[in-house]
Amino acid sequence: MNKEMLDLVAWVIKATKSAGADNCKVNLDTNRSVEITYRERKPENIKEAFTKALNIEVFVNNRFSIQSTSDLRKGALQDFIANAVAATKLLAEDPLRTLPDPKYYQGRAELALELVDPAYQSFSPENRHDMVKALEKACLQEGGDKVISVTAQEQDGFQESLQMTSNGFAGHVQGTYYSVFTEMTAKDEGERRPNGYSYAVAVSRKDLPKSEVVGIEAALRTLSMLGAKKIKTETLPVIIENQNVERIFGGFIGAMFGRSIQQKRSFLADKKGQQIGSKHLTLIDEPLIKGGLGSRLFDRDGFSAQKRTMIEAGILKEFFVDWYYSRKLGWEPTSGSSSNLVIPPGKRPVSEIMKDLGRGILITGFIGGNSNPTTGDTSIGITGQFFEKGEPVQAVAEMNIADNHLKFWNKLIEVANDPFLSSARRFPSLVFENIVVSGL
Repeated sequence: MNKEMLDLVAWVIKATKSAGADNCKVNLDTNRSVEITYRERKPENIKEAFTKALNIEVFVNNRFSIQSTSDLRKGALQDFIANAVAATKLLAEDPLRTLPDPKYYQGRAELALELVDPAYQSFSPENRHDMVKALEKACLQEGGDKVISVTAQEQDGFQESLQMTSNGFAGHVQGTYYSVFTEMTAKDEGERRPNGYSYAVAVSRKDLPKSEVVGIEAALRTLSMLGAKKIKTETLPVIIENQNVERIFGGFIGAMFGRSIQQKRSFLADKKGQQIGSKHLTLIDEPLIKGGLGSRLFDRDGFSAQKRTMIEAGILKEFFVDWYYSRKLGWEPTSGSSSNLVIPPGKRPVSEIMKDLGRGILITGFIGGNSNPTTGDTSIGITGQFFEKGEPVQAVAEMNIADNHLKFWNKLIEVANDPFLSSARRFPSLVFENIVVSGL
């Protein structure tokens, strides 16, 4: 643990108590980030930033506030703390706003999550530029004379955070990340300009795919949309590509949080223990995956992280409930945020599943859309590939699917074997039956 950060946070807690607070929580966060973007084979944007911020949660006389500052000089912090405590005393009472019971801090796993790339310090400007050049070059070459424009980008960073409370919690986190992104716009019939992209994210550079692979994939995804059009409205099987599952599943997951339930904005509020999806739907919150983008040893409340099965074979088992909303609901808290969300992968690749289905749509992108957290009604635009006899035959666009989450997830008939690892939501491609796809 960084001793300088530890000493400063401990001093802030002591000073806040001395200023009249009953309790407090302090977060000290630092972040160093680099971003390089290329267009037309030359740098378009180069950024490097270093930020440091201190956030303090103040609890006094059944009142609560959150204050933040980036001025970490002790003289300035003394005034900041005094003003924060004085301002908090002016707010309305909320006796449910307290620090968690310290018993929830216990049981933290003693495990190295491998969230820091040891090679990050040697990642040079030359390495970054070479990576972005390779992204752009591969996309341009694969796109050929159909290319209108290509944007290639690399981002990386080092983050460090120390969290401490006046009732006994202390936690320290460090992490690195690398991301690469390529986007291409292509010429098509008339005024159409299809756009496609590809990206990858990892904690360690060695876990990123080669830049050329990401660049080629961006071009192929864009070219696959040439000639896209609506087809007639029909009830079909659909496959939602792995990296797009998060987009439609997000509306479902949002209804699983304590805040939504307490505020009566969740269609799942009374569904715990009930079947809310098919037997193929299982969702696990796994915080202890080594190198996972959502991995952690503790959450924002300081609760020790633990694996939880949120949905099992279609049955809703748990909600995401933080300390505050657990008190408002009168429930036992779990965690107010997700870590690595995992849908266990199946055994077959998408290509094999398409052959068995024969005819349907592979959804490779979503456009717009909305999801009503109270009723579960959802509607979203789609792009992708119409396939027959297991082979893509027509790119589709400007089409739509609409359903209710409590019906839609019961139509899940298979899970593919391709979890998307460039996200904290590790979802494979999902296969649904009897979906009304609206077009002509």
